[in-house]
Amino acid sequence: MAKKTRIKAKLKKGIVTVKALANHQMLGHREAKNAKKDVNFITYMTASVNDKIVYEVSTSQFLSKNPYIKFKFKGAQKGDMVVVTWNDLKGITQTSTGKIK
Repeated sequence: MAKKTRIKAKLKKGIVTVKALANHQMLGHREAKNAKKDVNFITYMTASVNDKIVYEVSTSQFLSKNPYIKFKFKGAQKGDMVVVTWNDLKGITQTSTGKIK
């Protein structure tokens, strides 16, 4: 089972800055072949606040192991929860939450 994504979210001057560290091996074709494992990497990631998507990205095998994502958005308040969800090539979905400080 995958470890949770670490999330830090801070509100400053009306802008929320989110830093997220996803725990994933991100094995592309070359790395998987060398390690004699199956190819598996995060293919899709979203972040939402109050059921509104604030960040959405399709990814590929070219992100590093344990990818670090940083983004900013407006329209949230302290205490709101940021929900980060990612899906990988094997169909595993992982969801983590973090409170905006």
